[in-house]
Amino acid sequence: MAAIYEDLLAFTPLTEEETADYALMLDAAQSERSFGREWPTHFTASAWVVNPERTKTLMVYHNIYKSWSWIGGHADGEHDLALVAAKELAEETGLENAQLAHTGMLSCEVLTVDGHRKQGAYVPSHLHLNATYLFEADESAALRIAPDENSGVRWLTFDEALAASTEPWMVEHVYRKLIARSK
Repeated sequence: MAAIYEDLLAFTPLTEEETADYALMLDAAQSERSFGREWPTHFTASAWVVNPERTKTLMVYHNIYKSWSWIGGHADGEHDLALVAAKELAEETGLENAQLAHTGMLSCEVLTVDGHRKQGAYVPSHLHLNATYLFEADESAALRIAPDENSGVRWLTFDEALAASTEPWMVEHVYRKLIARSK
């Protein structure tokens, strides 16, 4: 439990939304069940990846959400969510040499996930307690898709990323915040 709990204690929420989400995450970090998918409120981690000039971000076309989005995944028992974000980044994009570019979490958010089908099985609606970490990577590094997760991987300017996402709530409440914090 220590890694995410320590990251949360070192994090300062900067918005009203983040303050409310932070409180829920801090409480959940004290329960082992929040680190597995079985509990309907569980931890996830995301990688917000920028180029060295901090003018572009790496996005994937997410097969379930049918939208360009950030990279991330479930904790699945891991308590070091920065490690989870790095692992998901490598798995979903093939990018192996991204560097953590910010000490601790860049942001936190509680995200609603509607019920959906994944690999033929129904996944009920649930909440993701998400910790976002900032990574920096070279745009010329080789990329690849992960067919079971996404059908596209590409660098987009910040404006292109906002326009490419078909999830208005994510654009207004998450991606704009991450862009502002990554400059």
